[in-house]
Amino acid sequence: MSAANMATVLVVEDQPLLLLDAIDLVEAAGLGAIGVGEAEAAVAILSENANIRVVLTGIDMAGSVDGLALAAIVRDRWPAVNVIVTSGHLPPALDGLPGTRFLSRPFGETELREALGELVG
Repeated sequence: MSAANMATVLVVEDQPLLLLDAIDLVEAAGLGAIGVGEAEAAVAILSENANIRVVLTGIDMAGSVDGLALAAIVRDRWPAVNVIVTSGHLPPALDGLPGTRFLSRPFGETELREALGELVG
């Protein structure tokens, strides 16, 4: 797969250090990564980038749209894009959000690789 057609993960995280760590883990898994700090920016990027295959987002984020609301928007507008939601708390109910997977924090490269492998193929 050429770099121009590389499957890309959109990482959405409002905590800068967690954002950078997640981008590093995605890239270590052999995928491209784009990072943003809020859900609203993620929606704008999804509208413009057809290479995004997965959105990796924290659940608890500042702003008017949290990670679960972002997952619902993604599943509604871009059904081919899968979502991984992350939290250090108990897993949320993901009923009605097919293609969405929960990943418990803290997670490492192995756990993220497994989740991405399930969703990217």
